[in-house]
Amino acid sequence: MSESTQSQSEAASRSAKTRQLLGMKGAAAGETSIWKIRLQLMKPITWIPLIWGVVCGAASSGNYTWQTENVLKSAACMLLAGPILAGYTQTLNEYYDREIDAVNEPYRPIPSGAIPLPQVITQIWVLLIAGLGLAIALDKWAENQFPTITVIAVLGVLIAYIYSAPPLKLKQNGWLGGYALGASYIAFPWCTGHALFGELNWQVVVFTVVYSLAGLGIAIVNDFKSVEGDKQFGLKSLPVVFGVKKAAWICAGMIDIFQVAIAAYLIYLHQNLYAAILLLLVIPQITFQDMYFLRDPLKNDVKYQASAQPFLVLGMLVAGIALGHAGI
Repeated sequence: MSESTQSQSEAASRSAKTRQLLGMKGAAAGETSIWKIRLQLMKPITWIPLIWGVVCGAASSGNYTWQTENVLKSAACMLLAGPILAGYTQTLNEYYDREIDAVNEPYRPIPSGAIPLPQVITQIWVLLIAGLGLAIALDKWAENQFPTITVIAVLGVLIAYIYSAPPLKLKQNGWLGGYALGASYIAFPWCTGHALFGELNWQVVVFTVVYSLAGLGIAIVNDFKSVEGDKQFGLKSLPVVFGVKKAAWICAGMIDIFQVAIAAYLIYLHQNLYAAILLLLVIPQITFQDMYFLRDPLKNDVKYQASAQPFLVLGMLVAGIALGHAGI
């Protein structure tokens, strides 16, 4: 083997291990460190939107200031939304999806035999108890008269369970499962961040629930890598129900249409500058949708997410700041 070929092989191996650790597709089995395997179950790549949602919620409260205590509160809330409760959700999903993953992603920790099921169950319980305990502590820290953060955490835990576990297993239905995932990415962390620094009200809740319809589009992207296994096990994901091409258009449309709707609402609130910024951020998303996702969603899903989603998450922050300025 030439030195160049060996170097390329080593680089590919490192890339595969990194993708495996982060919970991305196209990874490779073979990890032996039990702590890295536990981290793989928690799919760190999925924590980012929830952590960002907390930032957006803090901004929408209109009360966040750069003080040491507020920074520590935010960090604790991000820990709750990302590593702990998103980690719980992903580990639970890995447990109930082990048979499907054996077809779609056999390199994942459970189907590859890297970790026994009793240890997976223990990890689920540890993350669940830690999450609920931290939610209670955050309510006390924020001096909330009503335990808003705890209630959101409990609701999120229940949604995560019925999303993955029978008999309901919401992910069997592309629309219900996709929306449950979208709400988990946007509405729950956003409302949690808002409740940490301000009083959560129905307007913010409705706003984030509507914004979560754009999150449904993001959730659909994750279904394209699992088409074969979903067909085999009877899961009615949108790529299975509508076919890959139509589902790609539905996915892109949901993301774009509801962001435009949010911009229209910001105009209604007289936050015209923020609405204009949000609309400008939609343009590169549409460009990348055309360049990558709509042409070949199976091949380009990861490339599309990496290129387009930064504009979506920036748009969320713009909307959060607008709400804070409007005093909603």
